[in-house]
Amino acid sequence: MVETVLLISGGVDSACLAYSEQPDLGVTVDYGQACAEAEVKAAAQICDQLDIQHSVIEADCSELGSGTMSEQSQLNIASTPEWWPFRNQLIITMTATEAVKIGASELIAGSVKDDQDHADGRAKFYEKMDDLLSFQEGDLSISVPAIEQRTTELIKETGAPFSLLGWTHSCHTSNNPCGDCRGCRKRHRVLSEAFDGRA
Repeated sequence: MVETVLLISGGVDSACLAYSEQPDLGVTVDYGQACAEAEVKAAAQICDQLDIQHSVIEADCSELGSGTMSEQSQLNIASTPEWWPFRNQLIITMTATEAVKIGASELIAGSVKDDQDHADGRAKFYEKMDDLLSFQEGDLSISVPAIEQRTTELIKETGAPFSLLGWTHSCHTSNNPCGDCRGCRKRHRVLSEAFDGRA
């Protein structure tokens, strides 16, 4: 029986939660982002190492995107270059649809304190999403265990090993890490901090 479903992007934060929370299922959403193929491969490898069932939802929403993750122009209201309108809401909705069908009771999301440049990375957003999901049929909830932690703190608290986190993919622009986007720079920084320069 599936009770907990982790939204696993293949990045460091969701990999740490896969390690610590041991969900029944990890779900990766290919919504048309530029790095979708690499994210799916990374998430699949992480779930395989942890013996977690993994599934992929495919829905090409690339025409709805903006910024570097969609290879389209950045909107004037964007808080960062990779900002995609309502991205987390979109991913949560698609994953919740699958979770309700299989009888799950809880979604787990990997947002951390570092993500709060975006409104949909903040605790208030997740509180509203939890209200919305639980209001609807299925009585589904969403939790964000690491919302008050920075990624380096999360790595250290969960004890997720480098052998697992080395598989992660955080590039916003490509399936091959560019090394220069905010995602690549953050990944290098947090792994270096957590593992004494080993990144």
